[in-house]
Amino acid sequence: MVNMRAMVIQSPESSRLVWSYNFNQRIMKTLFIINYWKLVLLLAIGLSCVSCNKFLEEEPRNSTYKEVYWKDPKAGESAIAGNYALLRNALMDGFYGVGNRYYIYGDMTPDIYIGINRDSYSHPEIGKGNWTSNYFAQSYGNWTVFYKTIAMSNIILKEMPLVSNDILILEQTDPEAFRKKIMGQAYFIRAFSYFMLTRIWGDVPLVTEAYDDPINAPHLGRTPRIAVMKQIEEDCRHAIGLLSWGYKTTAERAVTANRGSAYALMAHLYLWRATTADLASNTPIMDDVTRADTTINTLLAQGGYTLADTAKYADVFKGRSSEGIFELNVSENTLEGSSAHIGMKFLNSDYIPTYAATADFFTKPAYLSSHFYKIEEKEDWVWHEDIRQWVWETVQSRGLDTLDVRFKNNFVNYTSDKPVCIKYSNIVFRNPGQQLEPYNSNNLILFRLSDIKLLQAEIALYQNNPGRAITIINASRARYGADPSSLLKPGLTKTEVMKEYIIERGKELYLEGHLFFDMIRTRTYSDHITWLSEARFKQGGFFWPVDPRLFSENRLLVQTAYWRGKI
Repeated sequence: MVNMRAMVIQSPESSRLVWSYNFNQRIMKTLFIINYWKLVLLLAIGLSCVSCNKFLEEEPRNSTYKEVYWKDPKAGESAIAGNYALLRNALMDGFYGVGNRYYIYGDMTPDIYIGINRDSYSHPEIGKGNWTSNYFAQSYGNWTVFYKTIAMSNIILKEMPLVSNDILILEQTDPEAFRKKIMGQAYFIRAFSYFMLTRIWGDVPLVTEAYDDPINAPHLGRTPRIAVMKQIEEDCRHAIGLLSWGYKTTAERAVTANRGSAYALMAHLYLWRATTADLASNTPIMDDVTRADTTINTLLAQGGYTLADTAKYADVFKGRSSEGIFELNVSENTLEGSSAHIGMKFLNSDYIPTYAATADFFTKPAYLSSHFYKIEEKEDWVWHEDIRQWVWETVQSRGLDTLDVRFKNNFVNYTSDKPVCIKYSNIVFRNPGQQLEPYNSNNLILFRLSDIKLLQAEIALYQNNPGRAITIINASRARYGADPSSLLKPGLTKTEVMKEYIIERGKELYLEGHLFFDMIRTRTYSDHITWLSEARFKQGGFFWPVDPRLFSENRLLVQTAYWRGKI
């Protein structure tokens, strides 16, 4: 098996972007083997102008194999399958036995959510805002995996329009509709990849061309994030124009990008751009807020998504539920479960017999008490300093709301100092008789309806309408059976409602990769991220440093501004 961390990427356009230990071997014979989609091997060989020791070893760089591949009527289908496989790999990549980078960026970066019992790579430092460790820089600071995905999208977008209908008709009843569907998904995957890149690193190289000659591909520096976000918007619009609502088959549901997926991404993009285009300002760009509002309204009206039955809450995270908008397949039904999903780090021997009695990761009690709260009242004597006497009156205190469906389904051992999160505990044993070879079978949920509906509360707050935001937040809490005392009262200030909005997002989207970005977007980071000061925020100190090895063969790349001189 190819060493994923030391390999040279297949795609021509990324050969100038990504690191290599020996870049003078940039055309060396490697193959990115993806078991998930076997046919993409041919694409990787044929279109990257890179040969492999096992396949086509003597194939010259100027071969016509590319033309042969795209004359296969199944080529487009195989290529887009490979594109999804690369995206899944990008999001689920991470140190062995530690977890997936998607959750590291979105959930471990704040210091309130995840506690660590055992870890050989200093991951507790991530929650302290210290990302200078070689472990972090060389893994989470390396964007190679995202550019592999982008490279595949670029190849598809270049080659698919050139495939004739005469070829496609051999497999497709409607060649033109098929072509649009493949290209629309490629645009979406490229847009999503760049959205991840710009939220993590800010300015990033922008590559939208598939170069035929990797040797002469231009060196590229970091493109300002405003231009990157403009490209994401354009790609989303292309995807919307090419894709349709709904799905042709149940097998496609949520795991195949459609028009709704592109609308969800665009809504998130508009809110991110509205609030991070100028880090020195706390005033959102209202044109983008309005665009987000319009986009969400269209998605809700035409998407056909419905909130899942809370009685079957756990099924949402198995995947393909009625509220799934876009997710990546991690299902053991197709033998694509994960043995390294971050959810497994939270499980102990009660769920996987070969594991220790204490899980590697745990949910921090401070998260549970600050998010799942109820207001309790009792009569007691209270000392009033102003009148210097005791007064018998009603006293309010906070207790733990154990009635909320999300609490009941996601957490056990919550009275201990190391609560167990079972949100992703759909474990399938490939050796069920001995309960060995455990694989997580929970899809990687990226966009779902509950997330989008909550964004409407954020939009209402930017529009100075806290009353509407309160209604949306209360509807979410009531739906999950939260204690009535947690419902917000009318008359709260916009700041007070925004804090509760982030609390509700934290309850709804715990371990779904959104929460750190939510806090950045809403400027509520000071409530939950002790290491992020206002000064560091304005310097872009929440963006990650870039792996210094990426600079070895590209003189135009520079380190993220905040981290220059620190790594």
